[in-house]
Amino acid sequence: MGGLPDGWAWARLKDLGDWFGGGTPSKKEPDYWEGGDVPWLSPKDMKSERLADVQDRITERAVNESSVRMVPRNSVAIVTRSGVLEHSVPVALVPFATTLNQDVKAVVAHSGVLPEWIAWALRRYERKILGECRKAGTTVASLSTPALMGMRVPVPPLAEQHRIVEALEEQFSRLDAAARSVEATTRRAEALGKLLDSRAVADPDSRSEFPLPLTVGEVRSSTIGSADRKWKPTDPINIPGFVGSSRWPTVSLGDLAVGRGYGTSAKCSYEGAGTPVLRIPNVQNGVVDPEDMKFAEDSTMDLSDYFVRSGDVLFVRTNGSPSLIGRVGVVEEDANVAFASYLIRFRLNLKVVDPRWVRLVTQSKIWRRHLERVAASSAGQLNLNSSRLAELPIPLPSLDEQRSIVERAESQSEEVQRVKDVLRRSDRHAHQLRVSLLRKAFEGRLTDQDPNDEPATTLLARIAAERNTAKPARTTKRAARPRKGVAEIKATESAAPGPTPAPITTVQQELFQ
Repeated sequence: MGGLPDGWAWARLKDLGDWFGGGTPSKKEPDYWEGGDVPWLSPKDMKSERLADVQDRITERAVNESSVRMVPRNSVAIVTRSGVLEHSVPVALVPFATTLNQDVKAVVAHSGVLPEWIAWALRRYERKILGECRKAGTTVASLSTPALMGMRVPVPPLAEQHRIVEALEEQFSRLDAAARSVEATTRRAEALGKLLDSRAVADPDSRSEFPLPLTVGEVRSSTIGSADRKWKPTDPINIPGFVGSSRWPTVSLGDLAVGRGYGTSAKCSYEGAGTPVLRIPNVQNGVVDPEDMKFAEDSTMDLSDYFVRSGDVLFVRTNGSPSLIGRVGVVEEDANVAFASYLIRFRLNLKVVDPRWVRLVTQSKIWRRHLERVAASSAGQLNLNSSRLAELPIPLPSLDEQRSIVERAESQSEEVQRVKDVLRRSDRHAHQLRVSLLRKAFEGRLTDQDPNDEPATTLLARIAAERNTAKPARTTKRAARPRKGVAEIKATESAAPGPTPAPITTVQQELFQ
């Protein structure tokens, strides 16, 4: 297991406290749920390092008549069955008495072991838990109870536990404050980018150097000369929040397109030998990214009608996420690459409109809000059709003015993106600092050792002796262990002292508040 500082010892998780499992009282019994005031902790509550409350409650009758048990206050809860265990292990301190869902376990630390130390240990060895305790081959990720109970963690003397926990909480409180600041600044940067785009679309530049824009009639006359036979004029609709400009005419997206349609439904895979096909993941950051491409499995299929050309605009037409529906990518060069059926292509009249202008307009706040609202829901999927998109109103400056506004907006967007990149690097650095702090703490390098502290071996031996003394003598037939009810737990809590206190610091006071 590796060396430990003087006075430290290895111990199995099962030996550090009393462990509790959970269950779900029958939903068929209304008396188990209605009007209940007993907390019932489940994985959905495990969203912070110290819980303040839970979402669900059960009744005292449910505690007395079902498989759930009351867990005393100051326990440490860990999720043992959930999809989240594919990548992380939620752990939380629970300062109040509670019952548990069957997907959570909790440990109440023995005297001489801080619950905070157990919580930090579970976080420190998260990767080890996922690697050695996670069950393979199950539909939902879960942890093996015997493997978890048998996992060894280092235990320092009690006084040193206090020093390390205090140091960790002080350092992590600073990191948490920095993380909140980074998160808030990221949100402001994203909001600024959207605001700048919206202003670019809604604020006409009155400089006389730009030629006058085309009229609606001139736009349609220009488009029909290059359009396919199915083309017909489309009147723009009114969308909430959009007010047309007296200087810029408003045309429909359909009037700007010489053709529009859905992509191929050909079956595709990474191993296919046919034509490469663009999918939703290829529409990223306003452009079409040819990385991560799939290919038509039928190599003889002619998909040339679906090949993209420079200036084509692809819209995401179906997705389960509102933020992705209607997302736009502009094709930057001709390519013998098709596009899939869950994308819609608008081939624009490049004589009257810059595709980047269409992207800027349709991705600004007012248009995004409209697209998310009108996307029809079917079996959990949001959908747009080409007719809905063709009706979108597009304010239309002259081509020169479109390009000037787009270039200014892109320059501003690059500045915002630079800020976001710096913030992402800060976030990664903060994560690395957390990992480093935990590693140092559990190697005994975060605080000094005191040779006068009672060694952990003595502490663990005393815990084992107390447990053996507390065990009832075996009889030929074991009597059922009486279950502690809600009232008994509350009475015990009011009479019993809390966990061994650490020296109170300003940081701890702030955390507890």
